[in-house]
Amino acid sequence: MEISEATLERIKILKEKYASIGQDLDAYLDGLIYANPLTYWDYIEVDALLSLQKPKTDFPDEKIFIVYHQITELYFSLISHEIEQICKNGKDISPIGEDLGWKKDLDVNFFIERLRRVNKYFEALTNSFDIMRFGMEKEQFRKFRMSLLSASGFQTASYRYIEIACTDLKYLVHDSRREELFDANHHQQLDNIYWRRGAIVEDTGEKTLTLRDFEAKYMDDFHEFADQYQPINLWQKYLNLAETDRNNQDLIKELRELDVNVNINWPLVHFRTAAHYLVQKGESKGTGGTNWQKYLPPHFQRRIFYPELWSDQERDEWGKSWVDAVLSTSIKKGKIY
Repeated sequence: MEISEATLERIKILKEKYASIGQDLDAYLDGLIYANPLTYWDYIEVDALLSLQKPKTDFPDEKIFIVYHQITELYFSLISHEIEQICKNGKDISPIGEDLGWKKDLDVNFFIERLRRVNKYFEALTNSFDIMRFGMEKEQFRKFRMSLLSASGFQTASYRYIEIACTDLKYLVHDSRREELFDANHHQQLDNIYWRRGAIVEDTGEKTLTLRDFEAKYMDDFHEFADQYQPINLWQKYLNLAETDRNNQDLIKELRELDVNVNINWPLVHFRTAAHYLVQKGESKGTGGTNWQKYLPPHFQRRIFYPELWSDQERDEWGKSWVDAVLSTSIKKGKIY
């Protein structure tokens, strides 16, 4: 049997690759001879993946609740994967055998394309959230959620890492202290981040168990992550581009879309879903005791990753039109769509 020139060239490249790391190509070829073919179920780990749903009750719709949150975490992992590549300047596309290293300078086209991926992931999550809003029976949800206390989607660390990597922490300080701490160090700003007010018992001002558990598990990690990512977050990467790249309208468009996706669309679909399940029964607390009515609406929090990219009017009306046009009208009529 003849071996083509193309195959011989590939063998040569492989030999050089393994020689560069002190390995014998023949041993790896033996491994290929004896290895079994790869299957989809082994590669995707289907059996392991489908074994991760462990409802706490016998209500069938609890499985929907679990699976959708697991899907969300997987999307957050993809989002973080893309953001990391931007923050670390992307990887060189190199031939086999060459080292893959971080570029010295961030290419604006790489920046734009990775942001587009991030926005697509967030759009997929937002557009699919009707699974949560209409995909469960209200009575089942209201019952099985009582077995989940004090666990809450509020406790997703993945989302908090994304926020820290997207912008300067001064923009994430709770609105009541943002001006006061605008020039503070990022550790002080992180200690006053907006979401720490989202799980407070209003009557006493004390932290809920949901918040106490979350802080105990992750707060130190968030501080370490901030040390690494605050100097290289997406906003800092943008500011460090050449002026011509900063004026790239495609880049500005993607950054603005990311701002809207994270700080308006994503919290508002949660708000609408919470209203769908809780308002008609007169309940005010979300799972874990979170005060969703004040925590989720963007107009109350005014979280904006990139305020310099928005007009004064756009900042003043941040998220307001969506709430006024959709949620306020529906709640006043006693209908949550």
